[in-house]
Amino acid sequence: MSAPDAGDAGASLPLLIRVSGPDRPSLTRELLQLLGRAGAVLEDMEQLVVRERLTLDVLVRLDHPDHPADDALVRDVLYWGFTHGMTVDFEHVAATSSRAGLMRHAVTVLGRPLTPSSLAAVAEAVAATGGNIDRIVRLATEPVTAYDLVVIAGDVEAMRRELGAVAQVERIDIAVQVNGLERRAKRLVVMDVDSTLISDEVIELLADEAGCGAEVTAITARAMAGELDFEGSLRERVRLLAGLDAAAIDRVRARIRLTPGARTFVRTLKRLGFVVGVVSGGFTPFTDALRADLGLDHAYANTLEVADGRLTGEVLGPVVDRARKAALLAQIAADEGVPLSQTVAVGDGANDLDMLAAAGLGIAFNAKPVVRAQADTTVSVPYLDAILFMLGIRGADVERVTRAEETAVGARTVEVGA
Repeated sequence: MSAPDAGDAGASLPLLIRVSGPDRPSLTRELLQLLGRAGAVLEDMEQLVVRERLTLDVLVRLDHPDHPADDALVRDVLYWGFTHGMTVDFEHVAATSSRAGLMRHAVTVLGRPLTPSSLAAVAEAVAATGGNIDRIVRLATEPVTAYDLVVIAGDVEAMRRELGAVAQVERIDIAVQVNGLERRAKRLVVMDVDSTLISDEVIELLADEAGCGAEVTAITARAMAGELDFEGSLRERVRLLAGLDAAAIDRVRARIRLTPGARTFVRTLKRLGFVVGVVSGGFTPFTDALRADLGLDHAYANTLEVADGRLTGEVLGPVVDRARKAALLAQIAADEGVPLSQTVAVGDGANDLDMLAAAGLGIAFNAKPVVRAQADTTVSVPYLDAILFMLGIRGADVERVTRAEETAVGARTVEVGA
């Protein structure tokens, strides 16, 4: 424990009191009561607990006219800390911070694993571009490890480039966003479906039923890589399905698999008040089923023509292609009264690029190279709920939502059983 020199010329400056040690209830209250009785003016405060170890910083001013600086306060705080096994340090600091008013950026880093060397590379990229890390907060340890770094950036664009290079070398994901109201005000998430919300490509499952799987898969790969016009490639693939028994739609619907973490992702967003929708280059029988199953607010896709119980090989109405996906995102946002700056779009293929660009935050999820290169950020782990951390949502919040949902489901089950 250390106390400031009472004769120090800096004694008129604000006093930073740092308390650290084993956490227990009432520590913060007791310290604030000591400061209150001394007439200290509270200028700033921050507390952090890591594995039951408390660090509490309190910045106070003691020399205001009504309550002159009193060495007794320092003695009282030192004695209080001693009785509770806490380390207490004091430091006089500048009256105003040179960082005050500077714009902060949130640098979200996630990986599986996320090693100290990877985080060191992130810190080096920030420093090399004139930035400084102001705060670090752990967001999650499962299903990935994720940290939020609040950064005072030097050259923001240079930092983005350097962090992009780090992400590739270290095989981690990094998002850079202004750490302001726009980040915390995101209210609408719109996703692609195939290879994003679900692990499958539905048209390939239909092609398996029709016996033309190899041909359709080859066309799909070229379309998602941006080598083919989406509408033309979709119509070409659907024509290969001509004559398929419409009952195959039900068989395929039973085979589709949600991406790991998809149910947690949607459930958490909905509980937090987000609007959630899907805009798919796939087909309505499947998006309608997903909407009902997951409680989605919006679902748009292509309509397969069926006649006499069989697919005709044609698509009805306008095709949900790259441009229409962006238009549908804007339409959903307008219908919900949400500015585009407060939207998030998630997708994996070239057909999603316009939608990702139009959203306030575009996320490439396990995406093709052309999409990763152009999206605001990437998530390359196979868990859709990892995207929650890019939105600044903590793992503990996700767990609370999950427990609340499980409790509600259990209560409904008991009620039905009764």
